[in-house]
Amino acid sequence: MNTKESKTVVIIGAGVLSTTFGSMLKEIEPNWNIKLYERLDRPGIESSNERHNAGTGHAALCELNYTVRKPDGSIDIEKAKEINEQFEISKQFWSHLVKNKSISNPKEFIQPLPHISFVRGKNNVQFLKDRYYAMKDFPMFDNIEYTEDIEEMRKWIPLMMKGHNSSDIMAASKINEGTDVNFGELTRKMAKNIEQHPNANVQYNHEVIDFNHRKDGKWEVKVRQRNSGDVQTELADYVFIGAGGGAIPLLQKTGIPESKNLGGFPITGQFLICTNPDTIAKHDAKVYGKEPKGTPPMTVPHLDTRYIDGERTLLFGPFASVGPKFLKNGSNLDLFKSIKPYNITTLLSSAVKNLPLIKYSFDQILMTKEGCMNHLRTFYPEARDEDWQLYTAGKRVQVIKDTPEHGKGYIQFGTEVVNSKDHSIIALLGESPGASTSVSVALEVLEKNFSEYESKWTPKIKKMIPSYGQSLVNDIGLMRTIRKQTSKDLELNYYENK
Repeated sequence: MNTKESKTVVIIGAGVLSTTFGSMLKEIEPNWNIKLYERLDRPGIESSNERHNAGTGHAALCELNYTVRKPDGSIDIEKAKEINEQFEISKQFWSHLVKNKSISNPKEFIQPLPHISFVRGKNNVQFLKDRYYAMKDFPMFDNIEYTEDIEEMRKWIPLMMKGHNSSDIMAASKINEGTDVNFGELTRKMAKNIEQHPNANVQYNHEVIDFNHRKDGKWEVKVRQRNSGDVQTELADYVFIGAGGGAIPLLQKTGIPESKNLGGFPITGQFLICTNPDTIAKHDAKVYGKEPKGTPPMTVPHLDTRYIDGERTLLFGPFASVGPKFLKNGSNLDLFKSIKPYNITTLLSSAVKNLPLIKYSFDQILMTKEGCMNHLRTFYPEARDEDWQLYTAGKRVQVIKDTPEHGKGYIQFGTEVVNSKDHSIIALLGESPGASTSVSVALEVLEKNFSEYESKWTPKIKKMIPSYGQSLVNDIGLMRTIRKQTSKDLELNYYENK
């Protein structure tokens, strides 16, 4: 039903961030019109797809790059607290969708799984030990365990310990209450949820090709049907660009000033996938190591149990390759088309500042399957070549921008919300841990761009996310209550006897 108060929101892309925003928007403003356009034939095919990411459910339980050693020698866990809270916020929204019957069968997209950190070498062992002591005294992480005993590690990660002996310098920490998240399946469920909304229109094989900003503030959005070539124009009050690697080119087409000093550097992900069912059955955890010295955070090696299409699988990676496409199903001209007179100095400055990343990227291009297997054997010494296949996953586009703090050509890790001054254009740029923190990102979009609706929307948001407006970091009782409830709603069955 349309009312005078109704607005039209065009959402570009059917990945996890777009479907999260759309699912949230349809509940807080059911009279608004949502028009979602996806250039491919179904949702969640690019970065959100379960074969294109690690599905870790980034909660900072095992990812060592969220805890860093400070100059004074202490371990800073502030980023870990922030990431953990954001994942707890995501779980609350997913729980709400399940309880509301907007989506069903949570076991199809989230499974309980231990999260383990594993390191080798004297310095890394000391780091992990110091991290353990810093985290265990904080209630969010007080269920963490730590060991340097190989026999204990054989119980935690029996597959990996084959080939190691008691003289090896190793350590591991473990939190049992981790998860594996199938973000592709979650995305498909949320897309279906939006499709069933009476004021939503979801169109696949439809590609947004241009924009025109009218004098009345509205946007004309040109959309091409990819099969027929027919072009239609939609009128929108707000445009939400959640198109993954395609977001930067689309943002540039809007012509807004905020699109000028931005660029992107595409990186292709690769993983080794295990093909031996006996090997897969012997590993039951997500195990993260420490990134090699001098390499970016994206290089953290991990051996992950995954649940895909209802089957248990095993992946190791990530490895990287460089190519000019911004999307796996994109064009080899993507990178070159994104270079404009107004961002070329941004991109050149970034190249000068990030020579180690460039070197790493080209080293990765030259890596063969044999090289990838050698990396795997630092985790799992007895890995056999015939049990593993190398496959190409999705694309991530590292955002490059100018900032007052970092100067020209700063590489942004994480998800960035960019909006026009009048808040009619909103774009999400960036990468990991975007999927895991997608609900917090959607909330940031609402808070930054729809402040005039705050008093109306806040009670509705609190129904979806009970901790909204409160701190799970500071309110320990609330944090424990929320965890117990989401564990029950999502059928994770943690904290049953607590």
